[in-house]
Amino acid sequence: MAYQSLYRRYRSGTFNELVGQNHVVTALKNAVTENRVGHAYLFSGPRGTGKTSTARILGKALNCTDLQAEGEPCCSCESCISFTEGTSYDLQELDAASNNGVEAVRDLISKVALGSPGRTKIYILDEVHMLTAGAENALLKTLEEPPSHVVFILATTEPHKVAPTIRSRTQHYEFELLPADKLEKHVRWIAEDAKLVVSDEMVEYVLRAGGGSARDTLSALEQVVTAGGIPNDDDFLGTILSGIAQSDPSLVVNGLSQAIRSGRDPRIIGESLVDRLRDGFLLALNAPTEHFSEHQKNLANELAGIIKLATLTRSLETIGSALIGMRQSADPRIDLEVALIRLTHPELSTEIGALVERIERLESGIKHPQPTTTPQPDIKEEPAKQKKEKQSENQSVGTSQPVDQVKNEKIENIGIDQQQVEQSWSQAKESLKGLTKALFKELNINVGDDGTIYLVAPNETHRQKCEDRIDEARNALNQHLGQETALKILVSETRPVRKKKPKKETILNDEEIIITNLDELKDAPMESGDEISLINKSFPGAKIVEPDQE
Repeated sequence: MAYQSLYRRYRSGTFNELVGQNHVVTALKNAVTENRVGHAYLFSGPRGTGKTSTARILGKALNCTDLQAEGEPCCSCESCISFTEGTSYDLQELDAASNNGVEAVRDLISKVALGSPGRTKIYILDEVHMLTAGAENALLKTLEEPPSHVVFILATTEPHKVAPTIRSRTQHYEFELLPADKLEKHVRWIAEDAKLVVSDEMVEYVLRAGGGSARDTLSALEQVVTAGGIPNDDDFLGTILSGIAQSDPSLVVNGLSQAIRSGRDPRIIGESLVDRLRDGFLLALNAPTEHFSEHQKNLANELAGIIKLATLTRSLETIGSALIGMRQSADPRIDLEVALIRLTHPELSTEIGALVERIERLESGIKHPQPTTTPQPDIKEEPAKQKKEKQSENQSVGTSQPVDQVKNEKIENIGIDQQQVEQSWSQAKESLKGLTKALFKELNINVGDDGTIYLVAPNETHRQKCEDRIDEARNALNQHLGQETALKILVSETRPVRKKKPKKETILNDEEIIITNLDELKDAPMESGDEISLINKSFPGAKIVEPDQE
């Protein structure tokens, strides 16, 4: 007898043998026992979750000559045996992925009215979303009003691609990925029944590889049993993911090179990375993870702990886009390498997510190494008017001296080292929150000769805003420095003041206007006339009016 794959050998034959999908099983069993079976069904869900198996079980139950309690087929009558072996004339299957044209559907419809040995004729159309528009139109009329002895069962992994006119003519049942605990019991039962030697590590691997799909899980089980062990994927995947978490391109390149040298296709590597990243993404969002194995949950929890949610999201988008580009790429390895390098070098990416990540890193101080020494800026004391106002305020609460002066007398800070203060201030600024952190972030710090610690604000307005929150800054500095300090905020005068250039005088001095030597004066020519004639010449047509003529 020819060898049969595990997923075919252990394919469910009754409703009770189906793993999971209780909501579908209960509804169909009730429909069979109460004789309320519809004329058309749509089964949708991920691959390997039992859609086609359930359709065959339903057809077997509808034609069973010795129907058991709760609508279960007997699996021993001639009809049930022929359904199990795939030789029944009452069962017609069409793979719409390869027979999606109008002619294939018309040929199927032409046989609908023909009789068959059983009570009900079952038509199963797998991957129905692949039908062309013409084929869908050809199916519509028959699907809406089939003969009474015909039941259509449509199966698809992408129900959103099925035409709404077809969906509206069917009863829609959605199949779900199988929970890890139920799938683990099923795998261990099959391993025991088939006398397979498997370890706990193997079971964990096949559950992770199957991802909630029974068929994929059994295929993975058969593969590891044949190979005598599991492939060591965690090493190179872990190296690449660590490189993404640490923004270390060398780790990413080494992990990818290791995977490619071991014979893995770049597309398979990319898909494996997307699966691991998606697990961490779902766990970070507290999404349902019932189909995760225990090992899978541990890996996802570890990943969510070392990679931020924003980076997980951006990684899924970047690698996902690379997988799409690989379809037409001459060398798919390059697409994956470029995508991974972009993830470890946000500076190379212009995506919004990468820009946001760079801003966050700048804000957290990763890109801001603290200087060992701070130049002493030119500083000035507060304006005399403000000092006088502060003194009056302090006196009004019962003190004869300013508050800062009283504190300075009680605190001895002369032994504080400048470098020690700078390091403590760097840590203290990061512990501040909100507006306080924003105000104090760029303020330099200096230690005076008397031990007083000065913060230098760029202008008086900034200083006044900081003065309102100086207690928070002082407490944070004291905590990191390990002692009480006297803290003051001054205004910097580091900007050079440009001197205005004197304007050139355009007005002549009196000495330049007045001519002191009268001998230089000369009489005007006689032909020039007197002042009245000169005016008359300047205004032709003007008349001289005597005062008494006004």
